[in-house]
Amino acid sequence: MLKVNIVCVGKIKEKFYRDAVEEYLKRLSRFAKVEVKELAEGKNLQEEGKAIIKASKGYVIALCVEGKKLSSEDLAKKIKTLCDAGEEFTFIIGSSYGLCDEVKKISDFKLSFSDMTFPHQLMRVILCEQVYRSFMINSNSEYHK
Repeated sequence: MLKVNIVCVGKIKEKFYRDAVEEYLKRLSRFAKVEVKELAEGKNLQEEGKAIIKASKGYVIALCVEGKKLSSEDLAKKIKTLCDAGEEFTFIIGSSYGLCDEVKKISDFKLSFSDMTFPHQLMRVILCEQVYRSFMINSNSEYHK
């Protein structure tokens, strides 16, 4: 089964965010094995970066403001390409301080969801929903209208 990793710095504190992430992970389980790896916040970005790089596997997609903006359909195409190649892939969500340059350099793709700033806990919910939406688009489901 396809493997999708989400590497993120920090834990989700609010129950409603945790519940939303769990719901999307449950929905995604029919398409892929999704593993969320929560890393401890470091003393600085370089310390966090080392842990992020160590936890990242396969094709690496870093979420960062300077990344490329994609429509849901374009993200679905990117994910389909990775799935068709049988490639494991990892999404990275940094801490509230962002990502260090080393993480950005090892990333195969930099993705931006918006020019706006979102709480990192909410970003995890948004990412899980968009990955789920991508799989639903790729399966020609009614979910995406």
